[in-house]
Amino acid sequence: MRPIFDNHMHLQPSGRGVGALLDFSKAGGTHAILCHMPYREVAISTGEDFSRSYDITLSLADRANAETGVKVFPAVGPYPVLLIGLTERFGMPRAVEVMREGMERAQKLVLERKAVAIGEIGRPHFPVPPEIWEASNGIMLYGMQLAKEAGCPVVLHTESGTPEVMLDLARIADRAGLDRGRAIKHYSPPLVLEEENHGLFPSVLASKPAVTEALSKGTRFVMETDFMDEPSRPGAVMDIKTVPKRTNAYLSSGQMSEDQAWAIHKENPERLYGITID
Repeated sequence: MRPIFDNHMHLQPSGRGVGALLDFSKAGGTHAILCHMPYREVAISTGEDFSRSYDITLSLADRANAETGVKVFPAVGPYPVLLIGLTERFGMPRAVEVMREGMERAQKLVLERKAVAIGEIGRPHFPVPPEIWEASNGIMLYGMQLAKEAGCPVVLHTESGTPEVMLDLARIADRAGLDRGRAIKHYSPPLVLEEENHGLFPSVLASKPAVTEALSKGTRFVMETDFMDEPSRPGAVMDIKTVPKRTNAYLSSGQMSEDQAWAIHKENPERLYGITID
């Protein structure tokens, strides 16, 4: 079977959950990173709340692996925008403490081999006051340091990727001692060239223009949908079937070769996460 890997999707208890993966599988999808997100079922006020929230992601992954033909690998971490609400409720020092504990609990799950990455972490994707920005960068740096200790990658949620943003993130990874290639830029444009990504690894949103441009530059990228499993917005950000449908269409048309597909859907994720795509 040809592997087809979606590098970033979400499932929710209040959404279709594991059932959504049946569509992914029918379209030809075989493997995916299930990335943690805030869930309505768990309000975050303490570090312990993060553990309860992470347990939802791990449970969804376990069910997916038991009940579908898709192999799912979980990534867990404190979603960066949570810092804003925590700061409003508890003040900045306590908010930062809670977020750092969320990082530590995510690292613990990686060390226990229950998760393959710390993520998605980073900083808000919209303008925020300078103190939130600075604190977010500090929390992201801490997450990268923990990832370095654990020997795992980080999945980065930030503002829109540009070469300048990628360079800034790369320099933070350098400060953490984390290999730039283990910092995965989620929701990335097709910044495949070294001078565009500065060593970070792009996870390209699988639109036709983005995939076409990415392929014109090489194969050092993975594809994602950022499927949200949000009942009020079915198919957002992209439909869960997009990566397999896009890949198979490009293979059929000759826009993607078998060697390119093998690199993108097997070799790259295996190298990034230390997993086996079989």
